Amino acid sequence: MTVIDKLLAKRGCHTLESSLSSYFSLRNMFVLTCCVSLLVLLCLPALDSTQVGSNDKPIIGILAQDLSKPPENKTSYIAASYVKFLEAAGARVVPIRINQTDKEYRRLFDSMNGVLFPGGGASIVSSGYQRSAKIFYEMSLEAKQRGDLFPIWGTCLGLEQLLLLTNGVSLLTRTNTSDVSLPLDFTKEAKGSRMFRDFPAELMDALALEPLTENSHQWSLPMEAFNRSNTLTSFYKVLSTNTDGKIEFLSTMEAFDYPIYGTQWHPEKNAFEWRKPYVEHTPLGVRLTFYMAEFFVGEARKNLHRFAAKDEESQALIYNFSPVRASAESVFEQIYYF
Repeated sequence: MTVIDKLLAKRGCHTLESSLSSYFSLRNMFVLTCCVSLLVLLCLPALDSTQVGSNDKPIIGILAQDLSKPPENKTSYIAASYVKFLEAAGARVVPIRINQTDKEYRRLFDSMNGVLFPGGGASIVSSGYQRSAKIFYEMSLEAKQRGDLFPIWGTCLGLEQLLLLTNGVSLLTRTNTSDVSLPLDFTKEAKGSRMFRDFPAELMDALALEPLTENSHQWSLPMEAFNRSNTLTSFYKVLSTNTDGKIEFLSTMEAFDYPIYGTQWHPEKNAFEWRKPYVEHTPLGVRLTFYMAEFFVGEARKNLHRFAAKDEESQALIYNFSPVRASAESVFEQIYYF
């Protein structure tokens, strides 16, 4: 007996006329239900992608940092190469100025999809850069507990800041790593990492064999010190190391359970900075810039924060400022001043 036959019997349809009438009524209802269900399934891919965890208009904040010799009426800066780095992968940028209120930083956090801590010379212990970094780092950790992934990227000084924020005590030591490009010494964790797993084999091979990564730092975290810290080893996965000939130091990392990433080297320089002869501008060097940018912007696409209003968004974007040509002694081509 079919399902429809059982339904007919349950309803007491014993006469031929009533049986036929009920049969066709139920059959039509059954077919209609199937068609509607199929139509819903077919239409699912056409739903707005932002409703299923994808953001095609990511906005990423970049921390400004204190100026040691500020020009008139300016207190902080952002190197333009970091802005170009993110824009090249399809993100828009908001400058995060120093010495803003906690309320303003919270508003920006709730409106943006990630943040980049750039390299530079600010203090990671006490500065406007340090204070804003700490606020965004703590908000990102809190958000993760709610299932809200807010990614953070740290480059050079930014990586050093992340390590200090996580560990609470600085374990950095001086290394001979200013003005040099190096290949990466990948760890066994690199291949399956979130950061590198989608990189083409050709680029991974080049990163391991050729000096594609620009280093301009005087401080590094020795692997010996990293391995002694239970806090750091339980929080960060080391993806690559390097050496200055004497000290092996951490050069690339990602957090195990949080969307937090860092490089001691500068991925933005290969494509956008031209003043140092040791920066690699080879095709593979430039590809590195864009693959790193694409990865981090891809992480930001998973975040669905947005500004409360379009005019508020418009007023926050970097487009309201103009970069200027840096002075001859600067390592940067262009700088935004705030």
